[in-house]
Amino acid sequence: MPSLFPEPSEPRVVESPKNTASWISAHCDGGARGNPGPAGYGALIQDEAGLVLAELSEFLGLRTNNYAEYSGLLGCLQWALDNGYKNLRVVSDSELMVKQIQGKYKVNSPDLRPLWEEARRRIAQLDGFQISHALRHKNKDADRLANEAMDRGMKRPRAAGEAAPTPRATPYPSKSTAPSQPSSLGGVQESPGVASPASASQKPPAGMLRGFTRDGVVHLLGSASLPDGIFVKIVPE
Repeated sequence: MPSLFPEPSEPRVVESPKNTASWISAHCDGGARGNPGPAGYGALIQDEAGLVLAELSEFLGLRTNNYAEYSGLLGCLQWALDNGYKNLRVVSDSELMVKQIQGKYKVNSPDLRPLWEEARRRIAQLDGFQISHALRHKNKDADRLANEAMDRGMKRPRAAGEAAPTPRATPYPSKSTAPSQPSSLGGVQESPGVASPASASQKPPAGMLRGFTRDGVVHLLGSASLPDGIFVKIVPE
């Protein structure tokens, strides 16, 4: 005779879907003054309501633009992991990096490959991740923070709220007033009115060259170079 009471059914287990936690967003940027040159990255991290959670700004030393862009992404990923956020949206103005992370571009550079692999490793620790490309004018806060990092690394502090500095061009003097190098330092002593072989045969390139000093040595930015024997005028910025 069948029972009047049905057998109890097995309890139904409902798995909690992923990505139920709140998302945070990060605008990141990286740059180098010269390629390679003094580099830094910056990032602005916000919650869903637009509240700023963190500002990241780090000087990277002498690096390339692409290295700095990847460093910005890695900084955002690490901040999210360290602070317990599992869903992250990233906006960057580096089309190369964005499409490499999305798998649309191959990573052929041996310098970028380890950075790409580390980014993928950190992304795998999140529940949700999105990355998109934006034009630079929509990434102003991250650009500002990246420039502040480069300023600090180059010992060029700015007042709060001051815009990122633009390169200043100082024209070469029409006539060099630099003294000749003393012979005690291994230089060739020049006689008045007699041009040295270097100055007679080689002229400095036109325009203003920019660089920075480290341990008393001047490093030119970009691919600029000067022939031996040229006197230079250094103007601190």
